[in-house]
Amino acid sequence: QVQLVESGGGLVQAGGSLRLSCAASGTIFSIGSMGWYRQAPGKQRELVATITRSGSTNYADSVKGRFTISRDNAKNTVYLQMNSLKPEDTGVYSCNAIILVTNYWGQGTQVTVSS
Repeated sequence: QVQLVESGGGLVQAGGSLRLSCAASGTIFSIGSMGWYRQAPGKQRELVATITRSGSTNYADSVKGRFTISRDNAKNTVYLQMNSLKPEDTGVYSCNAIILVTNYWGQGTQVTVSS
């Protein structure tokens, strides 16, 4: 059984910063790609950023230059540093981890950016 637990969401003013964390626990041999996705009210879930086990990253165009994804393989944890936040970044942020061929998801953490 694998669990992903996110933390770090909250309310912030436009231009501010937040750091999200997602820790995986349970019976884990090796985690492949990890990532962050978000879903705004009334919209479909979208990719924010992903990172491979070796550290290669991929970002949505809307967050490039503002967000940074990183991971600590020893702690089975992925992070998302979000700077220069905008109201359109508001949504539920969920982390994802691929272990063997299975996708695992966290429960999500709310990020609200006020204008």
